[in-house]
Amino acid sequence: MSRTGKISRKTAETDIALELCLEGGEREISTGIGFFDHMLTALAVHGGLGLRVRVQGDLEVDCHHTVEDVGIVLGQALGQALGDKGGIRRYGHAFIPMDEALAECALDISGRPFLVFRGEFPQERCGGFDCCMAEEFFRALAVHAGLTLHLDCRYGKNSHHMIEALFKAFAHALRDGAEPSGQGALSSKGAL
Repeated sequence: MSRTGKISRKTAETDIALELCLEGGEREISTGIGFFDHMLTALAVHGGLGLRVRVQGDLEVDCHHTVEDVGIVLGQALGQALGDKGGIRRYGHAFIPMDEALAECALDISGRPFLVFRGEFPQERCGGFDCCMAEEFFRALAVHAGLTLHLDCRYGKNSHHMIEALFKAFAHALRDGAEPSGQGALSSKGAL
């Protein structure tokens, strides 16, 4: 059985349709922000995910609402795809180097949302993407998927490399944590 999530969300600021499949599939991403499309594609490829995202956002304001709202919707779809979270490995961890940058992600698919984010980006923007929005995206995703998520870009000089390393580290950690374990809930409580 395929683990999927499908969410539509429309507000005065954004109109988003998103489909996610944890077992892979087609990737079709259009947010109106080229760099963000690139990051979501990297997340899907490195996470082994099928991902379709279509967004109409108020980019005439800036990228904030589009990026944060995609994080909300992706988090909701991930929560839907994971169901009761039983039978998964639960924890994931990855280090990803990208040229001069090194990023680390550790996560717990626990149902207890929390984000620790460390990253100081030397350039303020990557194309139409404000670098400060990386943290907002991952916060929205962690809260709405119920993840305890620690992301740390330990060092780097190029904001593009640093943010891409963070997205790829998250993707690899998620892939490990969401992998079926063949056992029940990985918790002494018996449920997550």
